[in-house]
Amino acid sequence: MKIGLLKCGQTLPEVIEGHGDFDAMFIRLLAPYGFDFEVWDVEHMDFPASVGDADGWLLTGSKHGAYEDHAFIPPLEDFIRRAWAAAVPMVGICFGHQIIAQALGGKVVKFPGGWAVGRRTYDFDGLGEIALNAWHQDQVVELPPDARVVARNDFTEAAALRYGDTVFTLQPHPELSPEMIRIYVDRRKDMPTYPRPMMEQAAADCALPTDAARVAAEIAAHFRAAVAAEPLRSAAHG
Repeated sequence: MKIGLLKCGQTLPEVIEGHGDFDAMFIRLLAPYGFDFEVWDVEHMDFPASVGDADGWLLTGSKHGAYEDHAFIPPLEDFIRRAWAAAVPMVGICFGHQIIAQALGGKVVKFPGGWAVGRRTYDFDGLGEIALNAWHQDQVVELPPDARVVARNDFTEAAALRYGDTVFTLQPHPELSPEMIRIYVDRRKDMPTYPRPMMEQAAADCALPTDAARVAAEIAAHFRAAVAAEPLRSAAHG
């Protein structure tokens, strides 16, 4: 099974040096599941020719806001809508979560409640409490018509969404390890954007494990189940 990685941005140079960029992180996260991968750098206008160029699509994080004026955002939204219409499975992480929601009729804003940084716990339907690393201020505040919330906490009401059986998106970052979050904190701890107590807590929480492997299993299961269901959907509409 081939997963197309739509790279929507880059991580910090210090993270790339030791851990690779977002595409390398996801390839490593999903390595146990035997997928093949191809990467398209959509941030720099490198797009697949067709939504059928991969069996499923994974949209990464980005420093950009989904609502901002960047050249790659309109064609990416168009690609998302075409993939959704064709029932090609998608997974979105952080910015990917937000841009899928926006493309399919939801609303994303810079959240007035501020930032979520570091290890957070979420109530996941069917999984219980899951700990993952987060780094975001933007949030999905209005759901698309076909979306349902499948994870939440007190700060992020739409922490994970499912759209039918073809789209699964997450606001937190299963690909970001505690070691990577420590680099983010060290790089940004003195910026006035981030409250010092929050950054100190994020640094302390780097000693704690996350449930990234459990979420990776959910992502892999989502791709496999959606692809397995495609012949049934085609037959039903044939």
